[in-house]
Amino acid sequence: MNDHQANRRAVLRGMGILGLTGAAGLLGAGAASATSAATTPFDLHFEVTDKFRPFDLIAPNFVQYDSAVHARSLTGTVITTNVRPRAPYGTVIVEVQQLSGAGVVAGLAGASSSVLGVYDASTGQVSIEVTTGGTTTTVKSAAASLRAPFRFATVVNENAVTVLADTTGTGTGWQPLITERDGVRALIDLRVPDVLGTLSYAYGGRGNGSALLGRVQAGYFGQAGVRDPHVVQYADGRPYVKDGKLYLTMTQAGLGFFQQAHWGVWTLDLASARLEQVATLFFARDGVVLGDHAGQIVVDGDRYILLMSSWGDFNFQGVHVRHTTTTANVLSGVHVLPTEQLALPTSVSSWDPALTKINGRWHIAFVESPAQQPAFVFHPALAAAPRGADYSSGLQLLGADISVDQTEGTILQQVGGTWYVLASDGDARQYPVYDLKMRKLGTLDAPYGTNIPHPMIVRRDGAWWLITFDGTQYAEPVLGYGGHGDFILMRA
Repeated sequence: MNDHQANRRAVLRGMGILGLTGAAGLLGAGAASATSAATTPFDLHFEVTDKFRPFDLIAPNFVQYDSAVHARSLTGTVITTNVRPRAPYGTVIVEVQQLSGAGVVAGLAGASSSVLGVYDASTGQVSIEVTTGGTTTTVKSAAASLRAPFRFATVVNENAVTVLADTTGTGTGWQPLITERDGVRALIDLRVPDVLGTLSYAYGGRGNGSALLGRVQAGYFGQAGVRDPHVVQYADGRPYVKDGKLYLTMTQAGLGFFQQAHWGVWTLDLASARLEQVATLFFARDGVVLGDHAGQIVVDGDRYILLMSSWGDFNFQGVHVRHTTTTANVLSGVHVLPTEQLALPTSVSSWDPALTKINGRWHIAFVESPAQQPAFVFHPALAAAPRGADYSSGLQLLGADISVDQTEGTILQQVGGTWYVLASDGDARQYPVYDLKMRKLGTLDAPYGTNIPHPMIVRRDGAWWLITFDGTQYAEPVLGYGGHGDFILMRA
């Protein structure tokens, strides 16, 4: 582990999100009376019904290239597909049927540039190569021993490149072999549209021997886990449901830290707990395309309001909430949208926006963070626009809970006719509940697992549900922190 990784781990440990566990949230002393005629959040007692790990190197609905199932013998040849992603979040998967003194490559390639994962069976090495201006640089390599048949993959998440192999033949045994971000970025910036636009998915053989390849697939990267669930809703807070399925956004964990993650829209069948990704979203700002995430979509008439957190280029020097509106159907397909910073009433960092129009006035809950190093410090806050103004105009602070410093995951939700702000306290390991003046009323009665799980509660078909996640990592010894979490569904 290098010094940067050690410092990052120390910072994240300061956040309280590395390997912590906790008991179920307890009812606070200020909870509403049980004799109240209307249901309150404190009448809801949640239990876990489902827990599983969404994991896809290529999002199932976002395959862009498929060679079909046929074998092809290649010797030292790289095939460019002329198919490319609109953002630097893509994967190439190659079935390797036989290797005879040869190797296999997969990644992105163009006329004079390429970013490739390479396995050379003759040397027993796996490597990441970057070619720019006709010069090829091996930015990282490691020993590896792969025996055909196996599956080989190169994943691009932002400027991080990861090479993986699956020797099980089932597609469920993916293990990362090497990953590198800084060395790649020193040579090429895949976030720049004019750079990415010269590259397309590529694959082939390497060396003088022969490589017999089977099916090749390429497309948008899926996820190593999911987190930050937020139900898509109408302006008045009603959940968006279509064909019996609840729509929600989730951060899709990349193979590494926060910049490697991106944002997608999913549907959830509550009866079966079946998840399906239906849209993938990227954001253009400052001349690059990023995977900003941890936000919300609000359907307001014929427009979609999108709010997200600027984690896509996070470097420990601040985070802020961004936003945009569009009439394009962002609940389906692939979108790259320009955004701008939302003028929140705070002078410090912010993230986890939650927007709802309450009694004719736009309210937005969010997280304030006065520091991200040497340790993260953050707490929930609530603001509102003047009556009759749009959601982004003249926002005024209504309150904040500055007594906590590890609390995020803000959610606005109506229970029993009353609106509340929900959040997640990583220190106390519970979900605090606030009124619209940010006075703490109590806590949700719900299991609290690892990380800082968000309390996304929603009412559907007469039942209350809580959608959240945990801190279960994927291949942390190779990839470092960031590849979490498991999807968790609870019912009251």
